[in-house]
Amino acid sequence: MSAGVVGRRTLSMLGRRLVALVPLLGIVTLATFSLIFLIPGDPAHRIAGEGATAEQVAAVRSDLGLDQPLHQQFLTFLGNLLQGDLGTSYTFRTPVWDMISARMPITISLTVVAMVFALLIGIPAGVLAARRAGKWQDRVVTVGSTLGLATPNFVLGLLLTLVIGIKFQWLPATGYVEMAEGFWPWLSHLLLPGFALGVIAAAEIARQLRASLADVLRQDYVRTAVAKGMLPGTVVWKHGLKNALMPVITVVGIQTGYLLGGTAVVETIFGIQGLGDFAVRAVLAGDLPAIQGMVVFAVIITVTASLVVDLTYGYLNPRGESQ
Repeated sequence: MSAGVVGRRTLSMLGRRLVALVPLLGIVTLATFSLIFLIPGDPAHRIAGEGATAEQVAAVRSDLGLDQPLHQQFLTFLGNLLQGDLGTSYTFRTPVWDMISARMPITISLTVVAMVFALLIGIPAGVLAARRAGKWQDRVVTVGSTLGLATPNFVLGLLLTLVIGIKFQWLPATGYVEMAEGFWPWLSHLLLPGFALGVIAAAEIARQLRASLADVLRQDYVRTAVAKGMLPGTVVWKHGLKNALMPVITVVGIQTGYLLGGTAVVETIFGIQGLGDFAVRAVLAGDLPAIQGMVVFAVIITVTASLVVDLTYGYLNPRGESQ
């Protein structure tokens, strides 16, 4: 299949995916706006303060546009979204997008470290289990991946903090340092939370890759390559792995979207002021624009990750694009 045909089919698939996203984003936007009915209390009263008079509360409500009809509020909300405006935080009096963009590099850094851990652990473990299917290595990987999936990341994070960060003091237990202050200070603050977040993804990658690769290794073309004298390791890494990567790509895409959307508990444990920490603060403060902004941002990240996964599928399996 020529590169031109593959490119046209990829663009066609991309167009179909984007068109399909329009109603989804519309539903999500409406659901996000509906959060106003789920937040207890009057935001205008909270902002004005406990001792505020009725006139002061009314003035705040008018300033925030909360005195307008609901349909007008929704149209204003939708129009602002189309312009990239996620609103202004009630609590911090700062544009929500500015607060998200300020914390985004922290969460991106944490996500990168977590996914590196996941790939470095999950892919070799999955390959080992597939090549030794039914043997003790396979059983060890199966048990390890089951434990990894069953252990909540916040429990593992607490254990890492207590043992490695506090007792032995091998790595910083809390906090975050920007890369501008040095690569190792930056990385050292992300290793423990990154590992805590990457373990579940690593376990899922190992399980999915083991099942997929074991099936590929039973195919005739793999047996033929081995019969012709090609080393088994070369067959696995050069021919088998590419055809077995589909489930791994799905796991990586889903986990990346999840992590970029904010990992509230782990960030709180390690004192990292990323998007998850921001989401927790917004919920505790009842800051509706901040909550709505984070929900919209998380949905966009998830949808984008899903789109990237689809495009990667098209690259690895061009024939599947037209199906």
